[in-house]
Amino acid sequence: MQRVGVYVDGFNLYYGGISLLGKHAVGWKWLDIRALARALIDGRPEAHWAGSPIHRIVYCTATIDSRSNASGYARQQTFLKAIQASKSVDEIEYGNFVSRVKNAPLATPDPKTGRPIIINPAWPVMIQDATGTPLPTSVFLVSHAYREEKGSDVNIASHLLIDVLANTIDAAVLISNDSDLALPVREARVRVPVGLINPNRGFTAGRLQASPAVGVGGHWWQQLVAADFAGHQLPDPVHSPRGPAYARPTGW
Repeated sequence: MQRVGVYVDGFNLYYGGISLLGKHAVGWKWLDIRALARALIDGRPEAHWAGSPIHRIVYCTATIDSRSNASGYARQQTFLKAIQASKSVDEIEYGNFVSRVKNAPLATPDPKTGRPIIINPAWPVMIQDATGTPLPTSVFLVSHAYREEKGSDVNIASHLLIDVLANTIDAAVLISNDSDLALPVREARVRVPVGLINPNRGFTAGRLQASPAVGVGGHWWQQLVAADFAGHQLPDPVHSPRGPAYARPTGW
């Protein structure tokens, strides 16, 4: 038996669910984070993980911009209040969204790798200089609105390492496939066993992989499937001990 800290990348988990079930699928977004974490810990074949107490669950996310997505903001707020009221998580750590306009070359995705293929002038849209000479290697620059969630990776890394270095946990579960977490995860593995949960359909990021025996050993990896989302849902509604009830948003 060991104290387990659970650290969740909220948006990585959400988009992982979309990749597995689809954005418009019903019955998976009202997710009970604690029930999912409990099942992941108890489902491991390693005897020393099953039944281990969860020290705390830290859920890292950012608040959706209510001005650009009022309905999404309302649904997110309902969910965040529900997981707090139900004790599905112990702490919510907030990053933020950054909105800006970016300029970038016009490109299309490579059908095999998804990497950008820069679009050069071709008939019927051609580029020439002031003398009329064709410029076939020119690129088209486009401006686009860019919104990026910032801070979740730093918040996850901070909470993970604080708990490890303060010796308040004996093992950690990380729900994310963000390769930016490679360094803190590597340092955590030196000191405690780490279970890494990939919530996405794709491969686990190479920088997050390692030998199960590295550091203190006992590390494991797991990839979520559709049943992990649909099988661990909050009650509907969630009743707050000293406040209103929170009902599952329509379509969730």
